[in-house]
Amino acid sequence: MTEPAAAARSSAASVAVLGEALVDAYPDGSQVPGGAPFNVARWLSAFGVPTLFITRLGLDAAAQALRAEMALLGLPLRGVQADELQPTGLVQVLPAADPQQGHRFEIAAESAWDHIDAEAALPLLQAHAPRLVCYGSLALRHAVSRAALTRCLAATPALRVLDLNLREVPGLPALAEEALHLADWVKVNDEELQRLHGWFGSGSLQGLSQRFGVQRWVVTRGAQGWFTADGAGRIDAEGAAEALVQLQDTVGAGDAFTAAVLAGQAHGWPLQASLQAANRLAAAVCTWRGALPASLARVQELRLALGFGPPAAGPTL
Repeated sequence: MTEPAAAARSSAASVAVLGEALVDAYPDGSQVPGGAPFNVARWLSAFGVPTLFITRLGLDAAAQALRAEMALLGLPLRGVQADELQPTGLVQVLPAADPQQGHRFEIAAESAWDHIDAEAALPLLQAHAPRLVCYGSLALRHAVSRAALTRCLAATPALRVLDLNLREVPGLPALAEEALHLADWVKVNDEELQRLHGWFGSGSLQGLSQRFGVQRWVVTRGAQGWFTADGAGRIDAEGAAEALVQLQDTVGAGDAFTAAVLAGQAHGWPLQASLQAANRLAAAVCTWRGALPASLARVQELRLALGFGPPAAGPTL
């Protein structure tokens, strides 16, 4: 039995995920669940990790669909807040002007996830006692959710993992700066990393680490693979990208990478094993539309193939 497979038999540590859940709308009229934190939380739950997902939805059909998706994957609903005034988030996924860039995103303003309530979230977070907590930068765009996430992150001793996911919103450099100051680990792609160097005047990971107090960088490089570096900027692991038989859609691939790294760490795996599983999962996500496959059977196959063990008996998965 491999080490990851053996680790999968033990109980996983808990993880908390903070941020947006929304609907991704495609030009052909189709809609799929989305939002980077939601994608991460869904994969974590699918891989048997006890997950608390803190977000906020409207009182509309989109919210019903997202709640149904959570129930389908066994993701508890207790961290999902209801907003009577703001709608559930919506993102238009559109072709990029440069086909090599894949997609561009038009993000609706004033969505429910901009108004996460810290007073409702904090008792749940403290009761869940996560070992790791994951968040992104997009949910920091509004003062209400920014204050809530900042309070939540300050209230837990968990390792704080930032999945940066830069999206074009007003004041983006300042949002990135705030998100980085809150992080212990940062997962970022190579294009985003170059933007950080430009914004903050640093030509090295060591310089960024010193400025923000980051302990570890996990950097994905698309077809060039991935690497991870410590706080001194030393690369201590790297790997090649998985070969793609057919590219369908890259949306959600980075989120899947983050989720598999977190799941591996929650299951007690060595970081190298977690990264290898993450690389395989991200490649798989590129073969369908949306962050997760439409088939739960495919989710089960991936859980087994990546070494997270069989799903527990019951109605979920």
